[in-house]
Amino acid sequence: LGNPGSRYLFTRHNVGFMVVDLLARRWEVELEDRGCQSLYGVSPDGIYLVKPQTYVNASGKAIRAWVNRGFSPREILVVHDDIDLPFGVVRLKFGGGSGGHKGLRSIMEEIGTGDFARLRIGVGRPPGREHDHEAIVDFLLSPFSSQKEDLMATLRLAADAVETVLRKGLDSAMNLVNRKKGELGGGDSESELREGEGTGDMKKSLKEG
Repeated sequence: LGNPGSRYLFTRHNVGFMVVDLLARRWEVELEDRGCQSLYGVSPDGIYLVKPQTYVNASGKAIRAWVNRGFSPREILVVHDDIDLPFGVVRLKFGGGSGGHKGLRSIMEEIGTGDFARLRIGVGRPPGREHDHEAIVDFLLSPFSSQKEDLMATLRLAADAVETVLRKGLDSAMNLVNRKKGELGGGDSESELREGEGTGDMKKSLKEG
């Protein structure tokens, strides 16, 4: 999930888009405006990479278009920011509520269920103003600053998590991913963002999780 436009490109609320962009580089997938209120592309293995263009709080409109196109909610993995996780922590889960995330709430309202997988990427809360609503909104819509190196490692970890779901299925991936930061990561994420990688062996879909 994320907001469209250059204004929001590197903001905390757009960390989900950043992961999709990294996966697109790895898999050599071109993301284009082809309908469903989304930029999207399809990998050689038939995996859809999707960036809804409805703004975060209305993400459900785009996801509903994909469900209407024939995709089951259980085939969808939503990658999103999470203020309730410390910066850099990545967690996989299936189902549940919105946790106060308006993008997740929109999806659940539009498709009528919370039965889809989520990859939560911790961005933390504004220091000293952890429960100040206005401060949290400003924090989410502001760019990562001094955290660039850690951000690259986090994006790599999150992209690895997506690929783990595809290789091993959701249940096995949750056991592997829901550990401390860095266990799946490694390597030079910044150079990956520039150069990309191959997809590897992706034989399992989210339906098998």
